[in-house]
Amino acid sequence: MYHAPVPLDLEQQDSEPVEVAEEAVGADAGSKRLREAHLHNGQAQTRALFAPYFAGTAVGAALLVAWALFAQTGPVLIGGWLAAVGAVNAAYFRRAMHERSNSGSRSAERGPALIPVAEAIGLAGVWASLPTWTFSHQSYEAQVVIVLAMASMIIAAVALASVPAAAYAWIATLTAALCAAYWLGNGLLDPLIGATIVGIASVAIFGMTRLTRFTYDQLQIIAKVRTQAESVRLLLKEYEHRGVGWLWQVDAENRVVYISSRMTSLLGRSASQLIGHSLPATLGGNSALGRTLLDRQPFANLEMELKTRRGTRWISLAGDPIIDMSGQFQGFRGVGSDITEVRRTQERLTNLANMDVLSGLPNRGRVRQLLGEALSGAQAGNVPCAIMFLDLDGFKPVNDTFGHPKGDAVLKSVSQRLVKEAGEVGHVGRMGGDEFAIVIRDAQSRKKVDDLARRIIGAVAEPYHIDKAEIRIGVSIGCAFGPIDGQSVDDLIQKADLALYQAKAQGRGTCCYFSADMQNEAEDRLRLEQDLRQAITLKQFRLDYQPLINAADQSLMGFEALIRWHHPTRGMVPPNEFITLAEETGLIMQLGDWVIDEACRAASIWPDYISVALNLSARQLILPALPNTVSESLSKYRLKANRIELEVTESVFLGDSEGSLDVLKRLRSLGVGIALDDFGTGYSSLGYLNKAVFHKLKIDGSFVREAAHNRETVAIIQSIVQLAKSFRMTVTAEGVETADDFTRMRDLGVHQIQGYLFGRPMSFERATDLIHGTQTRLTA
Repeated sequence: MYHAPVPLDLEQQDSEPVEVAEEAVGADAGSKRLREAHLHNGQAQTRALFAPYFAGTAVGAALLVAWALFAQTGPVLIGGWLAAVGAVNAAYFRRAMHERSNSGSRSAERGPALIPVAEAIGLAGVWASLPTWTFSHQSYEAQVVIVLAMASMIIAAVALASVPAAAYAWIATLTAALCAAYWLGNGLLDPLIGATIVGIASVAIFGMTRLTRFTYDQLQIIAKVRTQAESVRLLLKEYEHRGVGWLWQVDAENRVVYISSRMTSLLGRSASQLIGHSLPATLGGNSALGRTLLDRQPFANLEMELKTRRGTRWISLAGDPIIDMSGQFQGFRGVGSDITEVRRTQERLTNLANMDVLSGLPNRGRVRQLLGEALSGAQAGNVPCAIMFLDLDGFKPVNDTFGHPKGDAVLKSVSQRLVKEAGEVGHVGRMGGDEFAIVIRDAQSRKKVDDLARRIIGAVAEPYHIDKAEIRIGVSIGCAFGPIDGQSVDDLIQKADLALYQAKAQGRGTCCYFSADMQNEAEDRLRLEQDLRQAITLKQFRLDYQPLINAADQSLMGFEALIRWHHPTRGMVPPNEFITLAEETGLIMQLGDWVIDEACRAASIWPDYISVALNLSARQLILPALPNTVSESLSKYRLKANRIELEVTESVFLGDSEGSLDVLKRLRSLGVGIALDDFGTGYSSLGYLNKAVFHKLKIDGSFVREAAHNRETVAIIQSIVQLAKSFRMTVTAEGVETADDFTRMRDLGVHQIQGYLFGRPMSFERATDLIHGTQTRLTA
């Protein structure tokens, strides 16, 4: 019959719970007393650490004072005093060492709290006795030595920092002795000297207070840590019976030597039924546990499923091999815990991690997983899958107008409509913000995908009634098919995003499918962006100048600066291509700074009556530093501010109109002109004309051309001119190409003319020639 060995470091299973509980109660009751004992021990060790310094300082200072007193005091008296000082400090040193030697014992009793205080008073009194008594009979030099020695002894109170009361008593005794020395010598204490002594003592006490409090706090922390360490032993014993885990031990043959009652309860069997049997077999024949035990290496977090009478449970085991003194393997000892609830919590957290909180739909990470699974199935089964990217049209104004709570309500309603329309065809997910995605596992039928897209566009476009408010939005869709359009998740997502971009560009509310042309356009756009960055560095841009003519006498008044880019291989790149790209990539800031600098440079060379107008992007106006840039260029070329005009379009009043208006006001305060370009063709900006910002309105060329055969257009131009007069603004007509156009605009009251009739955009050199010698030909 097999006899199990006694478990290492474990007592009998039946009696131990009672004993452990009794020890735990005793530990809780005595924790405060134990912490105080550790604090006292720490104080004793600190005092012993400083005892040599303290005693040495006292004896050294006494010898110095004795030397000073030798001329006026008898040697017997000095010798007796030195002997007394040496004796009491030797006694103090021995006592400090004795207390330190006993401080490691938990049974060491703490003496009365006043003993250190009395000891400090006695030591200070013995040391100060002779200097105080003989102070009045000494020479001035000896008195200085005594005072300095006493001051050094006051500083020596740092050795008593672990017991604040003793340090204070030491300083107070020496201070009182010093005051008494002066009083005995003169029959009174001079107020100035007394104040000086008290001041020195106060500084010492203040510094000592900070030091002793810090030392005392540190000792309390150490005492607390030691008390906690004392409790660890009891906590380990309680772990088996009060904690969530249990202990186990097997011998070299993996047979159970000890197992906690918590585990026997979990298995529904008694300890006697388990001891002596294989642990892997006891836990359901788990092969992973058997292989781990055979490796005879430490292991942790070995999780396994366990069938019990209470149903399926999950446990986690950790163990270390037991090696005896001779190096022989004796088995394993370890801990285990029931992690069933932990695993359930992890599953819930996993679900939350894959779910969008607002809509309850799969989030971006889960959509990627679903698309990966669909793509793998498509590649294996030769049935294409699809990914739809959806972006809500007009959702940002909903948040701005109605607030985020209503915006969230709209998003929830959109989610419900998408799920309803997708049905069993696809999985709907939210990518974030107002972006959604639908993963379609079976996209073999293009018609089915088309129908789904059409239904979604119609469903999303239906009005939303939120708190008595009717809200309308739309949706644009981009779609890509896998593995036709992409062999990986990232590739498909990129292709669907390109298709969505195309849908937005086509006017929104549409569905676009990825095509190779989109990829080519995207790649060409990327190359153009790279070329644009290089062009700024390599200075491939130039400014051309189109004349501005006085309508009254056809004299030259200035130029409008127009940027041109001549690419080494692309040739002339149209401004409408690279300006838009520069705005989207943020390069417009660098480009705009260059244009401002170059226009100011050109104007500085020309006569003072020639002004230069240049265009500003709405993206530039969001930069508060723009006025500084203009001011620096004006200063750099010593240019009058009124020779520069900055033209903006009505689009600046979209978005952050207040911020843009503030920048325009700051620019106007510099003295530069501000012109509203293409007036009447864009967004209504009449409300901004009375802000004292604009000095000029520019009529778009489309009005000039239509005025030849459209009376309504003529009326519009007349209204613009009259409006400008009301605000004391100048009016410029653009796009004047014929003499009839010129005559008509002049007769309508337009002040300045710009167009091919008087000159196309020209280089700086030709513009300079025009200024200096071609005015007559231009007028003819």
